Amino acid sequence: MVAALLTAGAVLIGGLAIGADTPLLARAEAATAVVHTTTAAAPTASAATFGTFKAPGKRLRVGSKGAAVKDLQLRLKELAYDPGKIDGRYGGATQAAVWAFQKIHGIRPNQAGSVASATWKALENPRNPRVLVPKGKPDRAEVDLTKQIVVLYRGGQVRLISHISSGSGIPYCEETEWDGRRQRFCGNSKTPTGDYKTTWRRSGWHKSYLGQLYNPIFFNGGIAFHGALSVPLAPASHGCVRLPMHVAAKLPAMLGKGVPVHVRGAFRR
Repeated sequence: MVAALLTAGAVLIGGLAIGADTPLLARAEAATAVVHTTTAAAPTASAATFGTFKAPGKRLRVGSKGAAVKDLQLRLKELAYDPGKIDGRYGGATQAAVWAFQKIHGIRPNQAGSVASATWKALENPRNPRVLVPKGKPDRAEVDLTKQIVVLYRGGQVRLISHISSGSGIPYCEETEWDGRRQRFCGNSKTPTGDYKTTWRRSGWHKSYLGQLYNPIFFNGGIAFHGALSVPLAPASHGCVRLPMHVAAKLPAMLGKGVPVHVRGAFRR
């Protein structure tokens, strides 16, 4: 939880021939249409479905602007990573999407969100995330604590891949005002592995005894997916699964009640 508020040849897609000369936005829209209309159960469909991509090759980082950033954002969106607004400006939302993509492809992310040759090459030849629960329900969320990502499946297809920050594993004891009196809360800051289901939720900011949670969706007692203003590369929460704010804003419309949540792995510092 948040302790404080601040802290290529043509490919046929949906009946359309999508090739190297097709604008990236058209490819992204076509791929999105396929996700909404197909119900195939295999979550490991070839990434070639997204069409080919010619990387600009320009080195980028947070603060970069221009056509190469827009190409990056469009490609990330096409591959189910959410870079936020497609505006050619490399900000925090795009950084989080780049981090998630790099972690899936074995590229070590850094604080600057650097995009260089290895990342561009992977964007040209992407792969799908490893399925953690091969016989899982078509609609489910898989949390990979090792890679610090969450993958959302709808109809057996990958709909969203996001960077997360889970429990830090550092024991804590904190005092706060709760139920009208000063209380002390202690815990181990772990995100337990296991199989759960989404339960209750709140819209907007929700005050918990350990801080503020944005659009929380609970799935294991007091542990929830929720937006946070700080979602660092390393695990940092009290046990919840922190999400970038722009991802948390859209997640309630994508993740219903009673949907399986599978938590696997362990982060090694």
